[in-house]
Amino acid sequence: MARRRSIMSEQLKEEIAKELGFYDVVEREGWGGIKARDAGNMVKRAIEMANERLGDENQTP
Repeated sequence: MARRRSIMSEQLKEEIAKELGFYDVVEREGWGGIKARDAGNMVKRAIEMANERLGDENQTP
């Protein structure tokens, strides 16, 4: 099976997993060990972070 290229960097995924409190699972079992809900929350948080950055850029004169 072909691997898909990740949109999020490994560093960003790790940062979000630590923030959301399930990085220990990633360390023990890899990304395949996280719950679907945790994966969804990761995506939601990444979108929030992107929107925050866009908002900051739009407010800069």
